[in-house]
Amino acid sequence: MKLSRKEIHDLLKDWYLAWEKHDLDKVMALFHEDIFFESWTGAYVKGREALRQAWTPWFNNHGDFRFLEAETFIDEKLQKVLYRWVLEWPSTEPGFDEKPEMRKGVDVIHFKDGKIINKLAYIKTTIEIDSKRFPLHL
Repeated sequence: MKLSRKEIHDLLKDWYLAWEKHDLDKVMALFHEDIFFESWTGAYVKGREALRQAWTPWFNNHGDFRFLEAETFIDEKLQKVLYRWVLEWPSTEPGFDEKPEMRKGVDVIHFKDGKIINKLAYIKTTIEIDSKRFPLHL
């Protein structure tokens, strides 16, 4: 089942809203059973239930996060999306605990059977705190 450009756009809109509401169940519902997620750290998870287990602590411990859409490019023919985002949250970086932090990144998203089958995350190696850039601690 191939999605139209509008269907991809609408699915992403639901996905963004689920993230905005910190609704892990809704986020997970939009993933394919065989999802492959690769984090910006290089760590990866295969399968929706394994991803839910990996993300549950993050959702539980980072309630003040929000992703802002910077740009989204949709390729209907290939069923792929390039999503540029900004993450705003209280910093977890040493020495900056709880200060407002911005991280910028890109997700490469693939669809199969109307669901997200691959989500590959990439992030800049700098973060912004108090309008200054600092190296990201890995």
